Amino acid sequence: MSNPQQLRYSKEHEWLSSAEDGVSTVGITEHAANALGDVVYVQLPEVGDTVTAGETCGELESTKSVSDLYSPVTGEVVAANQDVVDDPSLVNSAPFEDGWLFKVKVTDEPGDLLSAAEYTDFAS
Repeated sequence: MSNPQQLRYSKEHEWLSSAEDGVSTVGITEHAANALGDVVYVQLPEVGDTVTAGETCGELESTKSVSDLYSPVTGEVVAANQDVVDDPSLVNSAPFEDGWLFKVKVTDEPGDLLSAAEYTDFAS
């Protein structure tokens, strides 16, 4: 498993891109996608929703279990990936590319996000 170096990671297994014009992209890691198994249903926050770092903002359902989706940052959701809602398998097949979940205009970022190397150590 190779975690992209340019991303930051939460201990709840979400990844966060660097902010571009204050907006970051959020997804779940390959480690989390593999642990879940085949994702069959995704519930994402809606555009305009406020998400809070460390709090539940959606849900992922797989053939194995249901898992809460946590926001790694606080801010306003500006986009949700409808492709993932329509085809949840994207979370498994491309968690760092087409399987992104939502974009958020960040207003607060916790200081405990991990680098790729720190996340790899944490997840192993």
